[in-house]
Amino acid sequence: MTPALQRRIFEVFPQIFAVAVLALFAPASRSADDGGQGFDPREIYMLPVYCKYTQIYRKNLPGGNNPAEIERWTKLMGDTFNHLHHYCWALQESNRAIFQTTSPQEQVRWLKASINDLEYVIQRAPLDFPLLPEILTKKGEVLIRLDRAGEGLLEYQRAIKIKPNYWQAHAAMSDFYKQTGQLEKAREWLEKGLSVAPNTKALKERSAELDSAKGKRKTAPQPMER
Repeated sequence: MTPALQRRIFEVFPQIFAVAVLALFAPASRSADDGGQGFDPREIYMLPVYCKYTQIYRKNLPGGNNPAEIERWTKLMGDTFNHLHHYCWALQESNRAIFQTTSPQEQVRWLKASINDLEYVIQRAPLDFPLLPEILTKKGEVLIRLDRAGEGLLEYQRAIKIKPNYWQAHAAMSDFYKQTGQLEKAREWLEKGLSVAPNTKALKERSAELDSAKGKRKTAPQPMER
């Protein structure tokens, strides 16, 4: 997740941000039978609802071992749902790197662990797996945080190739280029996104921000000539 995308999520989901802040003050608990992830309620609250019904999680969370819900999510996602607890682990690990530690070494450790779990699911997911574009985009975000931007951008493009109207990947591409000062490329990816998802509010807002930034540069006072 890019910093700009984080900011937008915090604005839309203040509860999640509050939980993340609370998580800073206590380490997550771990045990031998939870894959080393722990089940701190503050961390679980930040995960997608289906995580509760995935393997490992369902055994450790109240209400998780619900046959009807497990069957429902399995029908929606297919056999790959059997591996999806690794994606939930990856989200926990990246959240820890972002919210729970200021140690560069710890951040890198959690981000690398997140990459491993993301790749585990990617390798086992068919191209028509509904969450594959999201998982590829998440992997791209984590790679960029690890200063592997080239690889991260390729993951965004993989997501777009699989699902051309997956606007989140277009937004992530644009955010990266904006943050690195490449505003024309940032606009290019927004326009590509809007061409396939024209009614996407998040893309329109980013486009308006770029227009505003461009207008400010044009109207900025110029130095006087001697």
